[in-house]
Amino acid sequence: MNRTDRLYAIVEELRAIAPRLRTARELAERYEVSVRTIERDIGALQQAGIPIYADVGRRGGYALEKSMSLPPLNFTPAEAVALAVALQQSTGRPFERAGHSALRKIVAAMSERNVAAARDLATRVRLLDSSDTPRAQRIPSVIEQAIELRRVLRIEYLDRFGAPSAREVEPISFLHGANGWYLVAWCQLRDSSRCFRLDRIRSVTMTEHPVSGRSWEGSVSDPPALALRSVAL
Repeated sequence: MNRTDRLYAIVEELRAIAPRLRTARELAERYEVSVRTIERDIGALQQAGIPIYADVGRRGGYALEKSMSLPPLNFTPAEAVALAVALQQSTGRPFERAGHSALRKIVAAMSERNVAAARDLATRVRLLDSSDTPRAQRIPSVIEQAIELRRVLRIEYLDRFGAPSAREVEPISFLHGANGWYLVAWCQLRDSSRCFRLDRIRSVTMTEHPVSGRSWEGSVSDPPALALRSVAL
């Protein structure tokens, strides 16, 4: 996580639990940096005008001014566990990391009583992992970011015959099929839309170039009777 993302995440973390406190050590462990780095981050946020105050003492920490906090979330223990179960089964799916971040914010905003009840309920839900099931490949976060920010990606790709190629592609969407997850994108090399299997992408970087907004609908040859289903939100 770069510093900009971490600063944003710290504000959201403190917003979610306000008016409760988070210590510098807790934040350091959460974002895998030193306590000194967290202290510098808090100082930078305060200089930027974010109303974060410090409560000194043995049980002290950082808190966000109440006016910046969100109204309480009325998630029930069962609702929180339902989200946790869904996330537990989401390995290798788009925006998996964002989902876990959202769940942490939800739990942080729940009452201590409901958190305890949710954790107790979670112990009564078991997921059976088969040793025969291959481990799902995680989707690179840079591809998620490129779709979200609408930026061109530079990829090194192996086709079905194992032939390598370097391409710049304009990401459009994720597509799930029998062989796992695909990236649907406009390929600048072929000047047409393509589906790239994620497990064949050997390297990927995001450029500063925005996508051109080309539409891929109707230009990808779909298998007969293919049913496309959008994610409901």
